[in-house]
Amino acid sequence: MRYQAEAHPFHETICHCADCRRSVGAAEVAWFSVKRAAFRFVAGEPASYRSSPGVTRRFCGTCGTSLTFELDDTPDEVDVTIASLDDPGAVPPKDHSWTASKPGWAVLGDGLPQFPGPAER
Repeated sequence: MRYQAEAHPFHETICHCADCRRSVGAAEVAWFSVKRAAFRFVAGEPASYRSSPGVTRRFCGTCGTSLTFELDDTPDEVDVTIASLDDPGAVPPKDHSWTASKPGWAVLGDGLPQFPGPAER
């Protein structure tokens, strides 16, 4: 599975919401957004499912890697998992979102801004 995101990333965040945590089986998920017109799959076709009303998540049907989060309400952008990049260090997160939903044992100590709900942009 390969994709290209040929635009400047935005909304670089680490999400702590329960939906994201459950979809990947982890305490948090790092995402960035890109304009949908600049994103495409170039090798392989991802599997997908509707994780909740208005949300489509895509993943590699072979290995299970989470790839994208697509919200019907924002059809011009797609969120991409930072960890699925060839170089995850190229797009560092800038904040933490939905921290009110994080597990009580998760301690955030990286100094990034924290937002109890969606990141304030």
